[in-house]
Amino acid sequence: MNEKINEVFLNSSEISSIVNLLDKLSSNRDSFAYGIFIGRLYNSFYYQCRRILKRNPTEEEFSEFVEMLKSREKEFLKLVFP
Repeated sequence: MNEKINEVFLNSSEISSIVNLLDKLSSNRDSFAYGIFIGRLYNSFYYQCRRILKRNPTEEEFSEFVEMLKSREKEFLKLVFP
């Protein structure tokens, strides 16, 4: 997941493009961008579990995922709120 987080950081310009193009959906641009970051990571987390483990993530795995996001929250905020 750390690799995916770093990938999202490297491709933050893609997220900025989406936010800029969807101006009606992004009335609160910062929250919208933050939602896209987290959505991409959640999607990666969920489908990695499905692909590698051949099952849905457990509550414990989901908790670990949330803790990982929480531990890097300041990095996300710096990208969204430069």
